[in-house]
Amino acid sequence: MVERPIIVEAPGGSGGRSVRVGDETLGTANSLHDLTVFLQCIGLVGWDELDVAESDLIEWHGGGPEVWPCQGGGPDCWAAPGEPAPLRKTRRDPFGPEH
Repeated sequence: MVERPIIVEAPGGSGGRSVRVGDETLGTANSLHDLTVFLQCIGLVGWDELDVAESDLIEWHGGGPEVWPCQGGGPDCWAAPGEPAPLRKTRRDPFGPEH
């Protein structure tokens, strides 16, 4: 059984969420399924995605079990369902309203 804290970091630049147990990095999860597989490999055999999402053993940073990157990445892909995506800077149109 896992005795050290399981930490799921906020989505990073690549979109995935780094997963650590204590000081050991398990890898980068891109979905709740990925996280479940990581935890099964460290001894939480028999756990499914619902067990992982509801577990008090996991410390979620930057959003809970519902916050995962979209396939294909992108700066607005990790927003939690129902929340607005972060604003992106857009390139100014050189032929904008002043022309």
